[in-house]
Amino acid sequence: MSKAPAYKLLNQDGKTVSNTDFKGKWVVLYFYPKDNTSGCTNEAIDFTAVLDDFAKLDAVVLGISPDSPESHCRFIDKHSLGVDLLCDPDKTLMRELGAWGMKKNYGREFEGVIRSTFIISPDGEIAASWSPVKVRVKRKSGEVKHAEVVLEKLRELKG
Repeated sequence: MSKAPAYKLLNQDGKTVSNTDFKGKWVVLYFYPKDNTSGCTNEAIDFTAVLDDFAKLDAVVLGISPDSPESHCRFIDKHSLGVDLLCDPDKTLMRELGAWGMKKNYGREFEGVIRSTFIISPDGEIAASWSPVKVRVKRKSGEVKHAEVVLEKLRELKG
């Protein structure tokens, strides 16, 4: 395991949120490209649906994108989200965790947010990570939601 980078980012309310705010807690950081787009909306709704389960495991869930606090507020209001959303407009934390880089879409290469998720342990270590993330995967047994996969991994890590 490696140490998670330090960060200080604004949340949807314009309040500074820092990694030191969560000392002794498990933290789920999920990086997504843009507020109010279909995959990002599904991911935020899925994490909101299991927020109580994360809270019971003494974990905090934070969504992070380059969007502004105002954009995050509109996104939260429109979809009744319970997840705190942080702003990384300079992509500093994204770059440090490899959640910003070259992507391909319809044969075109460009720089962008690589949908990624990290579980940070109470002592600040990266305990698990996923990149790139598929928000929902259809299987014969039914649809698998990434948020539920992360929750299951956290349960396993906590033993």
